[in-house]
Amino acid sequence: MASFAKLCCGKSTSNRKDKGKKTVRWRIFSLKELHSATNNFNYDNKLGEGGFGSVYWGQLWDGSQIAVKRLKVWSTKADMEFSVEVEILGRVRHKNLLSLRGYCAEGQERLIVYDYMPNLSLLSHLHGQHSAEYLLDWERRMNIIIGSAEGIAYLHHHAVPHIIHRDIKASNVLLDSDFNAQVADFGFAKLIPDGATHVTTRVKGTLGYLAPEYAMLGKASESCDVYSFGILLLELASGKKPIEKLNPTTKRTIIDWALPLVRQRKFDEVADPKLNGNYVEEELKRVAIVALVCTQNQPEKRPNMLEVVDLLKGESEEKLSDLQNEQIFKEEVPLAGFQDGLSSVDDKSDLISEEQDSKEVAHSA
Repeated sequence: MASFAKLCCGKSTSNRKDKGKKTVRWRIFSLKELHSATNNFNYDNKLGEGGFGSVYWGQLWDGSQIAVKRLKVWSTKADMEFSVEVEILGRVRHKNLLSLRGYCAEGQERLIVYDYMPNLSLLSHLHGQHSAEYLLDWERRMNIIIGSAEGIAYLHHHAVPHIIHRDIKASNVLLDSDFNAQVADFGFAKLIPDGATHVTTRVKGTLGYLAPEYAMLGKASESCDVYSFGILLLELASGKKPIEKLNPTTKRTIIDWALPLVRQRKFDEVADPKLNGNYVEEELKRVAIVALVCTQNQPEKRPNMLEVVDLLKGESEEKLSDLQNEQIFKEEVPLAGFQDGLSSVDDKSDLISEEQDSKEVAHSA
């Protein structure tokens, strides 16, 4: 408890500023207040759950809607993840990063309060409860792509110290009322000391999104987020999941599926069938190429997020043209299937496995 008290000491004021750009308001909530807002954490208010616990919809006395993340079981480990998320959310401010409304730490209760995102998560629209409604046209997808890229670029290049998210995935990109992206869940995030190239840590994240060097060696860097974002780009463009089960014993990654198509310039086959051909061809091509460059095995070959933003916006057409001549798009070698068991990463106890669609929700861990 002492570490949490130190962490939050001096941060309970309701007004804070980020680089003088805007005033931010967050505060400490009482447990009584959050019980009232969520109807005593009523099951009907539950937005979803994950390994951390559950997230509930709530409404404050002033009528504003909130989402409350409630830790399932208190432990030193859970307390640390809670503390990290509160600290990071309290220090970062960007239009594409989910804002902290406040927190509650009473007894063994640990709760984090955010603004409620009425359009839930990207995952819910691609693979979950809203996937059949077709609410993500190409314009909205591109807006989500650019917005989430800019939010991650802020973490890597403008936050002080720099921040690695470590869990970029569709369920951690929330959508506001206008379908603007809000990158969420900083429970696994790491602060990068000035001058450090990476931090070595226990592996946490989600199968299908993990960069090879992180999954195998625990080396976390900004480049790991770039890799995860590349997977997210392919997911948004194609509507496919990061890992696809071909039969009971064989799985295939989205990279194994997409790379041969891009090598053959069959970009129309990359597009999500739900789009019915209604997309901007040049933008789709750009997204697919950038995604595969981001997911190269060698981290030094991946662009940084500032470069990714420029590429996706079409502000680096010459560089995009050069990228198409990279060896990755020329090699015509067989791509191995993705077998059950994969590698030793499957045995890591801290690795979060693929989420179940029925339980994946907007404000997940």
